[in-house]
Amino acid sequence: MITGKRHGGSVILLTFIAALLLTVMPLPDWARYLRPDWVGLVLIYWCMALPDRVGVTTGWFMGLLVDLLTGTVLGQHALSLTVVAYLTLKFHQRLRLFPVMQQALTILVLLILHQLLALWISRIIGRPSAPWYFWMPSLLGMLIWPLVYSTLRGMRRGFRVS
Repeated sequence: MITGKRHGGSVILLTFIAALLLTVMPLPDWARYLRPDWVGLVLIYWCMALPDRVGVTTGWFMGLLVDLLTGTVLGQHALSLTVVAYLTLKFHQRLRLFPVMQQALTILVLLILHQLLALWISRIIGRPSAPWYFWMPSLLGMLIWPLVYSTLRGMRRGFRVS
């Protein structure tokens, strides 16, 4: 296999930093459940676009950062984002072939899985069950996926990230 010089590692890093900032950005109480899973969306995109550079380890590390920044149980998001990264890597060749709207449905499944794993861990430690609007970030993630996809693809092409 011929490997060329890799470019754009700083662009990947900056997109993850932006996702982390959007994750911890203060919102009013009524909008708390309207925050999409920015880190999950960015992780899924980079795992699809550059599976040899962004993978399970990145998902684990980003999950630990989300845990630290949001004050959740250490490892809660790390576990769920690791699983999401693994599944995205496993099916990245198929996902790339789907039209963006069909990708959005797959993204919904991955984001719901992320939330299910996080909810499972919350229930294990004794937190109360989540209200119905707990699932809104996954739905919003699906709805904004075409915008996230086109923005990150434009950045990847513009900065020649490879």
